[in-house]
Amino acid sequence: MAISTFEGIVENGQIRLPENIKLPENAKVYVVIPDFEIVSPAYVSSPRLVNPAQVADFHKEIIEVSTDDEL
Repeated sequence: MAISTFEGIVENGQIRLPENIKLPENAKVYVVIPDFEIVSPAYVSSPRLVNPAQVADFHKEIIEVSTDDEL
């Protein structure tokens, strides 16, 4: 497998190569970005109930309030 390297510039999310570089359709390319660090998005896990016997402690009671009721 022959390898060639070219310097390009990213414009509007697309890589622009020099005008004299013509790539064939469906050519496989590899992009190497110097001094670039991929930051993974923050992940917040949902809370889990450790002891299933405590499920009754987290029972929700729904109370309907009429608009005519006074606060």
